[in-house]
Amino acid sequence: MARTYTPSLPIWCAGCGHFGVLNALRSAVRDLRIPLHEVALLAGIGCSGTIQNYLGTYGYHALHGRVVPTAIGVALADPRLTVVAAGGDGDGYAIGAGHLIHAFRRNVSLTYVCMNNETYGLTKGQSSPSGFLAGDEGSFDGPLAGLAIRGSTFIARGYTGRPEQLARLMRAALEHSRERRGFAFLEVISPCVTYADTYPDWEHTLYDVDADAAYSSGDRALAFSTALRLAEDRRLPIGLLYRAAEHAADASAPAVPASSGAPTPDLVARYEELLGRYAVRSSSGAGAAR
Repeated sequence: MARTYTPSLPIWCAGCGHFGVLNALRSAVRDLRIPLHEVALLAGIGCSGTIQNYLGTYGYHALHGRVVPTAIGVALADPRLTVVAAGGDGDGYAIGAGHLIHAFRRNVSLTYVCMNNETYGLTKGQSSPSGFLAGDEGSFDGPLAGLAIRGSTFIARGYTGRPEQLARLMRAALEHSRERRGFAFLEVISPCVTYADTYPDWEHTLYDVDADAAYSSGDRALAFSTALRLAEDRRLPIGLLYRAAEHAADASAPAVPASSGAPTPDLVARYEELLGRYAVRSSSGAGAAR
């Protein structure tokens, strides 16, 4: 029989921004009335990598930098699921940056939440690739990179210091992917209060495009130019940066690959035998769970 688990309590430091991300995700799933058994939450490596333990959904802890391609595999295998990938900026913008770029291009319908604290908190505070506040001219801007790829369809940035807006953005991202409109990317500024307590700095750095009546989230060129203009003043835009006006081609239903014509043996029995070796058996030996 399959085993279930009770969601554990978060192990993050008191005041960590990741609590705000978790609350926004809980709120979005509840407000959209998505059954928990229809959600697959995959996490990367780092402080953010335990989030899949706290929601009560299907969960998976991916390899370092590989949460996005793993989530793409889940979304392609079962398009009925609401697939959410969550990871930190070190996981997504360093070792995982190549996968992120191609996720924008492939536009598979899933939601990726990148929790950006500009530090490697789990390994004691080294600077991450997204060192915007540190004044690093070579810092990686995930939303800006996504805007540069014409296949992208949903790009937003939230901030845990503004929970109401973050909850709206999370709902919008989930709706986008659930409607099969493509890859929804939500970066969340989520400060690390232990190694880089930047809450006061972000309050003066972020510019809310949702509050700008002249801004249009359907205009990619405007979104890109606005981000560049703000960067010159050492500021970052938050809000719904870009959402494609029309439905893109559903990349969640790829064409069947061409066959080599070679005979294919029935491998199902062999796969089941291999999986059986890793079954978790009860102490009595009566039952097993995979």
